[in-house]
Amino acid sequence: MKIAITGGTGFVGGNLARYLIQNGHEVVLIARGQDHRDLQIRQLSHVTFVPIGTSDEVKLAEAFKGCHAAAHCAGINREFGEQTYQSVHIEATRHVVNAAERVGVKKMALLSFLRARPNCGSPYQESKWAAEEIVRSSRLDYTILKAGVIYGHGDHMLDHLSHAFQTFPIFGLVGMKDKPIRPTAVEDVVRILTACLVEGRLSRQTVAVVGPEQLTLTEAVTRVAKAVGRVPLMVRLPIFVHQMFAYLFELTMKVPLLSSAQLRILSEGITEVLPYADPLPDDLSPKISFSNEQIKKGLPELKAFGLKDLRWF
Repeated sequence: MKIAITGGTGFVGGNLARYLIQNGHEVVLIARGQDHRDLQIRQLSHVTFVPIGTSDEVKLAEAFKGCHAAAHCAGINREFGEQTYQSVHIEATRHVVNAAERVGVKKMALLSFLRARPNCGSPYQESKWAAEEIVRSSRLDYTILKAGVIYGHGDHMLDHLSHAFQTFPIFGLVGMKDKPIRPTAVEDVVRILTACLVEGRLSRQTVAVVGPEQLTLTEAVTRVAKAVGRVPLMVRLPIFVHQMFAYLFELTMKVPLLSSAQLRILSEGITEVLPYADPLPDDLSPKISFSNEQIKKGLPELKAFGLKDLRWF
């Protein structure tokens, strides 16, 4: 089966592509080519890399030709230049849906956020909700995955936490009250996406995707610190202090240690879906726990932040 993936060189898109290839499918990777975390994936057999963004509907339709299904995984967690929530989450989703309908793609899976909803005061979450509504109103057979925190090799969470623990002797916990989190292994997310795209499951459904274990943010961060082998002094800092940090990180870092959108997400907690979404059937529900072994499996090379992480280098 031939399957297209937008954001195909990113974290979830890249992991999905590798899984599909290993199971005998042909993959079309659609990405601007700005993500260099996994350059080898573009050269694999049964992979066609199409270096385009999601703003050109004609080129998207050309890339989708012959594809049975498409996974729309492209997204951002901070705005930068022309990469705005409006352009990347809303307008791009409309282009992707229109292009897929034009060439007869049968199934689309959209990767959204667990608490994406309208009128909540978060431009990130509101734009994700708008993307969901575009997909729901399309003629396509679709599945929308409202996922919480996804972790694994190539992610931002384990990457940035591990680098932070190698760099700073003190780590600031978000807010004065601990919030819950249910980390989801990327392997579980990929398994669910494959069931939707290949087997046609969860037809025209919006489903909640969260990990099997509920932790506090402090417990999750402590587990990562222990896996890295460095446990810094952890102190609670009020939200307004983290807002200043987020502004500074977005201003100076290529990939911010903390963005404003991520801060809002962490301050709310990431366990309950909003609005209501269908639960997953038992055989598709995430099973992989946030264990020391699983964390170590997803860790990048252990090193401190450096000049290369700044936007000017």
